[in-house]
Amino acid sequence: MTAKFKNLLLLLLLLSVTVANAKIKSTPFSSRKMVEIKKWEVLDIVFTAKSKNPFTTDFYAVFTSPSGKEQKVAGFYNGNKEWLLRFSASEAGKWKYTTSSDIKTLNNKKGTLSIANELAEAKKGGIVIPKEDPQHFYYEDGTPYFLMAFECDWLFALDYHNEKELPKTDHLLNLVKENGMNQVVMNVYSYDVHWKWGKDPLLKEHPEHEFGAPKDIFPFLGNNNKPDFSALNVDFFKKLDRTIDLMNEKEIISHLMIYVWNKDVNWPDMNTDADNMYYDYVVKRYGAFPNIMWDVSKEALFYGRADDEYILERINRLREANTFDRLVTVHDYKFCQRNAKDVDYISRQDWTHLLYRNMLDDHNKYTDKPVFNIEHGGYEESPYVVFSGSYINAEACLRRNYECLFAGVYSTYYWQGTSWNAIIWNPFEQDASFYKPKFEYFKHMTDLMSEYEFTNYEPDPAHNQAGFCLKEKSKDNYLYYVPKETYWYRTEFIFKQNSKPIKCKWFNTLTGEYSKEFSITKKQHFISPWYGEADAIFIQQKD
Repeated sequence: MTAKFKNLLLLLLLLSVTVANAKIKSTPFSSRKMVEIKKWEVLDIVFTAKSKNPFTTDFYAVFTSPSGKEQKVAGFYNGNKEWLLRFSASEAGKWKYTTSSDIKTLNNKKGTLSIANELAEAKKGGIVIPKEDPQHFYYEDGTPYFLMAFECDWLFALDYHNEKELPKTDHLLNLVKENGMNQVVMNVYSYDVHWKWGKDPLLKEHPEHEFGAPKDIFPFLGNNNKPDFSALNVDFFKKLDRTIDLMNEKEIISHLMIYVWNKDVNWPDMNTDADNMYYDYVVKRYGAFPNIMWDVSKEALFYGRADDEYILERINRLREANTFDRLVTVHDYKFCQRNAKDVDYISRQDWTHLLYRNMLDDHNKYTDKPVFNIEHGGYEESPYVVFSGSYINAEACLRRNYECLFAGVYSTYYWQGTSWNAIIWNPFEQDASFYKPKFEYFKHMTDLMSEYEFTNYEPDPAHNQAGFCLKEKSKDNYLYYVPKETYWYRTEFIFKQNSKPIKCKWFNTLTGEYSKEFSITKKQHFISPWYGEADAIFIQQKD
């Protein structure tokens, strides 16, 4: 085999690896060639240019849609003299764009895109809030989006050192998706936890599950202990691209927290050039992904770093830079209370025993936007004691999620084995002595909310007896949540003369099992078939 042939073979191998790992569609800029993509498919248009200050260089393009709407899209530096315009579109037809930059070789470049009506595989578009139903989330194509989130702050680090593949990330995301969860609450970057539980001694026996205090992962040059804020670490973001893109492929939303104040990150000072450089770059790089929902910061105002003025400036900065109109919130309930008009939906953190009542109050107060309880104090136990919160029993954590749903708001599942620095990405393949999480509880719950579409129901506290109630809008159909401790459950239907029998059945929240259907013709008491064993949903369908 000649040296020339060996080199050619190596080149082909490298190209195949690159293609296998870069699922974002990429094309070099050419003014003579029309690029074709599908609706909501992510496209990188690649340019080449030199710059002394690439992270502060102004580079953007104005895209003009077939209907004449103009959209300004900021480009960004991708290392090695490469620049990207990252784009996706919800309007089919012929798009045109013209670039603008103070770098001559990036300025006044014109191109054309053809957006096919055909959808990219499994894509429904970004998450939106329609005016006609402002308390619920939908995909851009009009499909209801039943938000059921899963916390994994360190997801970015799971396969960081694997240059070719994302096997751990893929395995965990498949478990998330298979069990009905469709959003991951995650940080762009976290360093470590500082609370005493975060370093369970058992973790030392399983270093493969420890992702805290990474020595060579950092979004800036240098590392977290000795940062160099003069420039960004492009390789960090290229690897984060892989994770976000894999989530997009699986139609899992990234609830992306740009900052986090309680994970020991050595951030640059607020409002400095380095701070703005990082923040703007994240928004430019990930705004085109339809599976992004923004969150300015985890624990936004809890640790004395930021104030309302700073967070409001960050929100406005994000909205100006990200013309793809991805939804934005702030992980701080009091901030959301004070500045409700500035966030797209309310992020709530409520650990109290009065969870249902407080969530119902929020639902009734914020009639113009959804409420998302991003932390309800339930952190299901795992082999490692990372952060216990107020509840660790799996059934108690599940019940708190149902309390949120039956109050008309969305919720999050936390498992201590994945939420923070300890990540057991394959929990069901661990030793038998390891605690296995109850992911299946959430598959049963999301299956139920698919069968009885969440957006079609509203809380009905007037019909609560020993649990909680959802009533179908404009119909006399009800879902009653019945705790397993409830012995007699009394319905509140008013039977009129000659009214039709009401069809009823029970649903087991732990197994997903339905009872046989039966009919009732008068007001009466009922006992759950799983009394004392499992919380149940009593389903009554009149129509």
